[in-house]
Amino acid sequence: MTYKVEIDGSVSIGNGPFALIAGPCVIESRSSALGIASALKKVTDDLDIPFVFKASYDKANRTSIKSYRGPGIDTGLDILAEVRNRFSVPVISDVHSVSQVGPAARILDIIQIPAFLCRQTDLLLAAARTEKPVNIKKGQFLAPWDMKHVVEKVRSAGNNRVLITERGTMFGYNNLVTDFRGIRIMQDFGCPVIFDATHSVQLPGGAGGSSSGQREFAPLLARAALAVGADAIFMEVHPDPDNALSDGPNSIRLDALPAILEDLLSIASAGKRPLQDRGRS
Repeated sequence: MTYKVEIDGSVSIGNGPFALIAGPCVIESRSSALGIASALKKVTDDLDIPFVFKASYDKANRTSIKSYRGPGIDTGLDILAEVRNRFSVPVISDVHSVSQVGPAARILDIIQIPAFLCRQTDLLLAAARTEKPVNIKKGQFLAPWDMKHVVEKVRSAGNNRVLITERGTMFGYNNLVTDFRGIRIMQDFGCPVIFDATHSVQLPGGAGGSSSGQREFAPLLARAALAVGADAIFMEVHPDPDNALSDGPNSIRLDALPAILEDLLSIASAGKRPLQDRGRS
């Protein structure tokens, strides 16, 4: 099966070298977003890894009403536009309602559907009609094969530029487990599959009023995902995760990323064989 999604004419995901989607969980400030983007652009250029910058302008699903959500759609999209223009990189962010899709599509290169909203038909159709690539995060409550129906909703609007992100499945309370069979299962829908290495080690609600996480396991899971043929890795990174305003416990330290990516490159060369060579026994 052949599949590839072109992103802004500069990056493609699927049937090729693995791509990296990375950035902070949420935009904390203009200067921090630009600083992180600059560092990520340099390391991915040095390692020749296709790169998409990610950051949320609004974290609408935080555990607590008191948690920081972000700068909001207007300021956030303005910052993402500056990242895009200054560093010549595609940008991706979440949309949470149909009303956000139009403004977001004017800036974003990929429209992302959050995991908790992955079955929201009207939101999926609105994203599809932008004709932009749509990255759908698999809900923690869905089996891999259930995502076929989600993909069909987007394709029903005439948009075949669909990406799926695996980010773990609920396993008891406050815990996620990744079934790596799901990567292959979802690739069989004809979609590139991204592995979200940092959200997969999140412990949702595990800190009481916020989520906890086990960032030390994120590189290990990323290795496993590339070994079975994932098309891209999604990682949240931050210069100081312990003081990040969102998802710090499962975020990768920015200065640790180069060594992690070098390791992942060696794994990816073994994992990205043609699909027909990875048949089930």
